[in-house]
Amino acid sequence: MTTTIDRSIQQQPLSFENFLNLYGGDNRYEVIDGEVFDLEPTGSHEEVAAFITTKICVQIDVSSLPWFVLQRGLLRPENIGMTAFRPDVAVIDRNQLTQEMYWSEQSILTLGSSIKFVAEVVSSNWQNDYSRKVEDYAVLGIPEYWIADYAGLGGTRHIGKPKQPTLSICTLVDGEYEIQQLRGSQTIVSSTFPDLKLTAEQVLRSGR
Repeated sequence: MTTTIDRSIQQQPLSFENFLNLYGGDNRYEVIDGEVFDLEPTGSHEEVAAFITTKICVQIDVSSLPWFVLQRGLLRPENIGMTAFRPDVAVIDRNQLTQEMYWSEQSILTLGSSIKFVAEVVSSNWQNDYSRKVEDYAVLGIPEYWIADYAGLGGTRHIGKPKQPTLSICTLVDGEYEIQQLRGSQTIVSSTFPDLKLTAEQVLRSGR
């Protein structure tokens, strides 16, 4: 989902506090292990994120769940150093927000228990979405994580060869994600939203 910023801008790793001071007011940046990434989403990227958001909001409303969709808020895990992720789509449990130390003043979450679902739309720096975030979102206990690779940018070890648009559905089982790769007319099975009626193609083609 990300591309790194110009190295001349960042000379050394940033603490979370320094990241907030420099970039906290701009939702196009996140920081991983002190390295700042410029998200620079394209129009197609935003269309995919918006499509996922729309479909999930319907499910939340129909099921009268105490959840809402947060776009581009910061997820700052307390146990992961100089890191603050900015998921493209995150479903938040409103009932858990009283436990969040920053929430009353800033759109920052620290607890995996506040988050029911995340989705990342892949762009140039696909490594973070397929590797780092798969590990860290699992450690945080986020039940479901989608990786929407609408342009087939991920490495062949993640989406196969030849590369093609792929939706990876990561479902948390015993502390690790089980990953199902979907393409074309294959139906999405979501543990978080069991009544969701979508195919991989519908999600992936929303950005083309």
